[in-house]
Amino acid sequence: MPETAISIRQMSFLINGKPTYSEIENSNTEAHGLLMNARFIQGIFDDKANRQRYARWGQGEFDPMQHTENLIAALPQWHAHGLRAFTVGFQGGGPCFTMNNNDIANNPFGADGTRLDGDYAARMDRLIRGADAVGMAVIVSYFYGAQMRFLKDGKAVREAVVTASNFLKDGGYTNVLVEVANEMNIGAFERHPIIHEPQGMAYLIDLARSESGGLAVGCSGGGGYRNREVAEASDVILIHGNGCTRQRYYGMIEEVKGWGLERPIVCNEDSPAIGQLQVALHTQTSWGYYNNATKQEPPADWSITQGEDTFFAHRMAQGIGIEVEPLVAEDQFYLQGLEPDLEYGGQRWIRLASLYPESINAVDFYRNGSLYYTAYDEPFSVHFETNWRQGGVAVQPDDRQWKAVVHLGNGEVVERVVEL
Repeated sequence: MPETAISIRQMSFLINGKPTYSEIENSNTEAHGLLMNARFIQGIFDDKANRQRYARWGQGEFDPMQHTENLIAALPQWHAHGLRAFTVGFQGGGPCFTMNNNDIANNPFGADGTRLDGDYAARMDRLIRGADAVGMAVIVSYFYGAQMRFLKDGKAVREAVVTASNFLKDGGYTNVLVEVANEMNIGAFERHPIIHEPQGMAYLIDLARSESGGLAVGCSGGGGYRNREVAEASDVILIHGNGCTRQRYYGMIEEVKGWGLERPIVCNEDSPAIGQLQVALHTQTSWGYYNNATKQEPPADWSITQGEDTFFAHRMAQGIGIEVEPLVAEDQFYLQGLEPDLEYGGQRWIRLASLYPESINAVDFYRNGSLYYTAYDEPFSVHFETNWRQGGVAVQPDDRQWKAVVHLGNGEVVERVVEL
């Protein structure tokens, strides 16, 4: 029997009939009813084109079911810090640093949308039930842009919505929310106007709700995108904050609230820029942590890894009012991306993670004693592109040391050094 039932009452989420986090003694009442989440989109990932290339990051042969099991094993750790949901995709997401998404075959649907690959179904079932046992909800995302080349036309899209929704209904899950598509407005969906256009998406949302037996359904757009027609059709308004400044993110939330739809607003994809979390808490909306480097490059280390993951987990717990072991001052900055085994294709992705990135004015990165790059915007990455993406740094034979010099707003300077 299911152990975790998620439901919605106006703008609040309830788990087993009680507003989320209300069961935690001395928790912050402003957080009650929120659904703090993370993008674990690759939770059932496989690549039929070339599975062998994911034997990397110091790990051996890639086993899709073991990858799913590793996520299940990590969930209690995340739950203890306040995570109550995560997004996983039938078609996964993009390993944005190391792979061309158009070379990946991570699609469980037949070309006409009427078939669901049994191995994918088994992994999804195992993951949803694993989350159920821990007390967490799963936001099941049906479609990812780069994988939609495998569905031949609009009828196949409709059939795939029915197929996925019937799978969820037949599973009897009570801890599932549905995201019909990940970022419906992006160019990769132009081949399927029924997804790309708001009127078509509103129809698919209604179809998913009906065919799933009444699960709560929504659909996200790219960072900063919002559409009232889609929101009106949704049970939960899904937004993405990636690429947004805190001010732009705040403005998006205020606009959506101004529509007066009285349903929860959930960001289920932002970035490692945890300063955005404070905007969500201030506006009493739910926030979704998204880390390309640690959680979207298969095989993912699903645990709360040192650096960005740890700092997000602590800030989330702090915002909710969960008591966790405090981080001492020297542990509140971490020079990330230089860990063993994280080199790929002769590159590394280097950044300065911080517990309170809002306190930082700039970070100077030194390579072998020479200034290499200065980052002014969170999340303070070398070769910053946007808050969820950065360029790689070519590894050189003479690399001996990387140093981050952190200039804080109060005038203090902090250094972190990694010897190679």
